[in-house]
Amino acid sequence: MKFVRQVLAIVQKDVAAELRTKESLSAMVVFSLLVLVIFNFAFELQGVDITVLGSGVLWVAFTFSGILGLGRSFAAEKDKGSMEGLLLSPVDRGAIFLGKAISNLLFITVMEAATLPLFALLNNVALPWWPIIPYILLGTIGFAGMGTLLGAVAASTKMREVMLPILLFPVSIPLLMAAVKLTGGAIQARDFSEISNWFSILITYDVVFIVVAFLVFEYVVEE
Repeated sequence: MKFVRQVLAIVQKDVAAELRTKESLSAMVVFSLLVLVIFNFAFELQGVDITVLGSGVLWVAFTFSGILGLGRSFAAEKDKGSMEGLLLSPVDRGAIFLGKAISNLLFITVMEAATLPLFALLNNVALPWWPIIPYILLGTIGFAGMGTLLGAVAASTKMREVMLPILLFPVSIPLLMAAVKLTGGAIQARDFSEISNWFSILITYDVVFIVVAFLVFEYVVEE
């Protein structure tokens, strides 16, 4: 119970800080909406079938916007000196990781919740909310987990804004491929048996990489 209280305290701190400033969340939402608008104009000019490429557009918006929030997650802590306070406090390193990961997951999910309706409106497509929402949520869990770990790594470098995408995108290739295939299959109303292999890859990625990130986080944040 002590571990859970520590995790919830960190989540509460991050959410309260974000609600006061709204810096990361507003930037993520605006960037995501701009991506959708740009792709919408490009696809209208080319007459592209959005049901074929729509999943790719969504995940481009999700990942690039999510990078903004993940980059600020530990950068803000470093700039304000609060990261040192966290490390000096009697808080389990795993609790810090889970708290930051859950906070990032919440912020990215809010951005996605704002993005999906606009995507459906701009492209005049009826999204199958089931199972598209579970697929997006599973993809976001893995992306937020690895992004939290690598965000801590990048925050310790001088070029953290550049370093995070360089580190995160190569590691996230299996996750993004599976998420795009599953989301596309849902939009096109394909049978689950056709995309079940991608579902297995997504679940495996989430479990393996989040466990690895949880275990190595302690060594990442130590000086």
